[in-house]
Amino acid sequence: MAINSKVKADPHAPAISQMLAEFAVGHPSRGWSDAVDREAHRTFANWVGCAIGPSTHETLQAALAAVMELSPAPQASILGRREKVDLANAALLGGISSHTFDFDDTHLRTIIHPAGPVAPAALALAEHLGRSGRELLDAIVIGIEVSCRVGNAIYPDHYDRGWHITGSTGMLGSAAACARLLGLDAARTQMAIGIAASQPIGVREQFGTMTKPFHPGGAAKAGLMSALMAKHGYTASKRALEAPRGLLQVFSDKTDWSQVTDKLGHSWEVALNTYKPFACGIVIHPSIDGCVQLREEHGLKAEDIDSVSIRVHSLVLELTGKKTPSTGLESKFSVYHSCAVGLLYGQAGEHEYTDAVVNRPEVQALRARVEAIVDDTVHEASSDITIRTRDGRTLHRFVEHAIGSVERPMSDAQLRAKFCGQSDPILGAEKSARAWSVAMDIAHCAGMGDLIAAAT
Repeated sequence: MAINSKVKADPHAPAISQMLAEFAVGHPSRGWSDAVDREAHRTFANWVGCAIGPSTHETLQAALAAVMELSPAPQASILGRREKVDLANAALLGGISSHTFDFDDTHLRTIIHPAGPVAPAALALAEHLGRSGRELLDAIVIGIEVSCRVGNAIYPDHYDRGWHITGSTGMLGSAAACARLLGLDAARTQMAIGIAASQPIGVREQFGTMTKPFHPGGAAKAGLMSALMAKHGYTASKRALEAPRGLLQVFSDKTDWSQVTDKLGHSWEVALNTYKPFACGIVIHPSIDGCVQLREEHGLKAEDIDSVSIRVHSLVLELTGKKTPSTGLESKFSVYHSCAVGLLYGQAGEHEYTDAVVNRPEVQALRARVEAIVDDTVHEASSDITIRTRDGRTLHRFVEHAIGSVERPMSDAQLRAKFCGQSDPILGAEKSARAWSVAMDIAHCAGMGDLIAAAT
């Protein structure tokens, strides 16, 4: 049988597996600016809230039931719940829960959800090992840097092929974070990254199902297991990322090595992180933002609206073009549903993406009056909205950057409100407020005890 040897590959790629391993274990604690450290705290606190909120959702319940069939050792906690499970499955469940509402952080350059695969693995391991909050936060910053830099190198070609880039790069960040917490040397960390490189997780076909949140959870578990295997001497290729048939060159025809190597340890991807005010796909946010603005400014009610026309980039409909969703999970990928609830309720939080809301007659009726038009002169981060009212008015709003973006970031007060909106129903207001305070000050905690006490 003939073997196809026509591989477009760079045989002279830099040794990025080694570089990232040396960076992961060798970069000094808090070796970044105050601004970066503040954003790291915001990233962690946002992730904690996103993990607590869905902790009783059927997605997490089903995954936990499967885990409990394995009789796991009670090594680490599940935020929002009383049960404890083994390290690997705590990472899995934490990643699943934090992505279930699609409300977690977003690295807009790659559409990676940075904390989802990294924070749950790092938190489980830090709790089990008795590491400090500073050590935890350092590991999360390092892990996010690894996964996002790899994402920068292969996006958008890799994403366009159908990979869910959060899961297919997140296992590398999880491995790096866990290797740092375990105190592995650079050689064993390189093995951990190499082992993780054989475990990419997630394709975009799964969007709108329970399996989408499995992707960051599976990546978290894969990275943690990779680090533990490397600790005990398990080996991998030293060039698992950069070799002609290594992860990046198999994943993508675009392999911009400079995105990994340039200013490594001097510029930080977590500083570019963003947080969602709306519990759905990030590309819908400008459209929701514009609809909410017009609703508030003109006092619009559903019966006032004759039609809604939105001009958006083709990527918006590629990702969120579900015209008639029937479940809450599907509706997170419907620009039509999202605009309708924004206009009806003035918000698009987790409660607007439930099965019950999706099937309300008033939601279905307004959704049917929303038209989305592809216009690639409109940037994927923007939306052009026109509403025609039944009394003859034409209302218009162009949103260049949505609330929550780098250009229009959420304030700490807005993040706290989002956090409490998710965690209050689970923990109660008093514990929820305590969990927020601890998460926002995690670097000064001697261990994970205060966080676990407040958030479970």
